[in-house]
Amino acid sequence: MSTTTSSRLLRLLSLLQTRKDWPGGELAERLEVSARTVRRDVDRLRELGYPIRATMGTGGGYQLGVGAALPPLLLDDEEAVAVAVGLRTAAQGGVRGIEETSVRALAKLLMVLPSRLRRRVEALGGFTVPVPGGGPVVDADVLALVAGVCRDGERLRFDYERHDGTVARRVTEPHRLVSRGRLWYLVAWDNERDDWRTFRVDRMRPLTPTGPRVPPRDPPAQGVAAYLAERMNFHMWPHRARVRLFVDAEEAERRGIGAYGRLEPADADSCVLEVAGDSLRMMACYLAMLDVEMRVEEPGELRAEMAALSERLRRAAG
Repeated sequence: MSTTTSSRLLRLLSLLQTRKDWPGGELAERLEVSARTVRRDVDRLRELGYPIRATMGTGGGYQLGVGAALPPLLLDDEEAVAVAVGLRTAAQGGVRGIEETSVRALAKLLMVLPSRLRRRVEALGGFTVPVPGGGPVVDADVLALVAGVCRDGERLRFDYERHDGTVARRVTEPHRLVSRGRLWYLVAWDNERDDWRTFRVDRMRPLTPTGPRVPPRDPPAQGVAAYLAERMNFHMWPHRARVRLFVDAEEAERRGIGAYGRLEPADADSCVLEVAGDSLRMMACYLAMLDVEMRVEEPGELRAEMAALSERLRRAAG
């Protein structure tokens, strides 16, 4: 087998892992080969143990399926279970900075993991107690499901718990999963509201089976990351505040304060931070951690929370 053929097989395998199914013509176009060459390459991958299914006729194509065993030269059973459990832990924030990569890898692994090994992974996850991390825990299987729906361009129905504890049914077209801190957010098109929305994954209870395939939509104009930051800072939370910081806007940005909200220049020596949050008490705690002189302009209730926090800290310090 030539180097060119080997490289093409690896690229073909990578493409098959990124989507649920691929039309044969589209694969041929991506690989810049004929449809006949694609068929031969698929046969070579099957000989190596990769479970690739083919559908014939108009609209036919290829799908990387679940096999009776893992493909050879990759992982043995014990290694596969260990990797899957490790990816679940990392996806839930066990290792900072690799959560999104872990979800993508977990989704790929689950596509070819035999049923007997899936049961072992689920058993380990169900009877392992994680060390409390001070935040909500996201089910890695839910993350993998949502990542797969984003990848395959399918509709997703789920029950969603709002801030006030009520639950509502949502029908969406998922676009991207984004990790921020220890929380996961789904950016999706909300079919009922006819607009983009964000959802905390730990508050989602997906309903299966997933919906039909839908054409991809153009993402929010400002980009997914900027859209999520804007939603998190202002639209998702019930409480808002304006705080005068006694440093200029450039210095505030240098200190990373812009990550907490929207900064507006005021004069040569100060700027205004607009913030939002789930509770005024939590906002007071976060603001107290900023190493900068400040004055709360509004609301008055936040000033009262900060005064109460100051008094508690004074008593604690003796």
